[in-house]
Amino acid sequence: MELQALPSRIGQVRRILCAQLRYWHLDPLIDRASLGVTELLTNVHRHAQPDKLCTVEIEVLLDRLTVSVHDHDPRIPELRNADPGATCGRGLAMVAAVSESWGVRPDGESGKVVWFTLPTVAPVLTAPETRLATATPVCQPVEEKLCDGAGYDEPLYDKGVKPGVHRRRPEHAPARSAVAG
Repeated sequence: MELQALPSRIGQVRRILCAQLRYWHLDPLIDRASLGVTELLTNVHRHAQPDKLCTVEIEVLLDRLTVSVHDHDPRIPELRNADPGATCGRGLAMVAAVSESWGVRPDGESGKVVWFTLPTVAPVLTAPETRLATATPVCQPVEEKLCDGAGYDEPLYDKGVKPGVHRRRPEHAPARSAVAG
């Protein structure tokens, strides 16, 4: 998308980016991608010359999300060692901290591209000695409890009623079989 890097537009781009990542089912990347694109667009707003016009591109190739910002300023930014308490001058350091990789490349004689990447697949961290048989299941089976006493029916599993909690059947209602349901 092409835009003027103005504060009001940066929020819009962030929302568009979030919506696209949700559409691609990349929700775990939203926070880091939003922070990265915000920092890059803020840098265009504060530093780019001769204008604030830029293009934001996002793409997913194989296992990487790449976010890039093209502007018309040929000056290449430098990563500074800013004081951690500083309120400015930390944009590229933040991009470097949240991304897998980042960089800057000239874009002809009249501009540059600043980009960063995020992995789309979380690394699988398993110890070699871990066996499937000893692993804790993610979902525990639910034990169904039915009451045979007069006036009770099977448990409710919907509308927030926990398994094992029984409701009292009205006296005029017939008992339902656990088999027939």
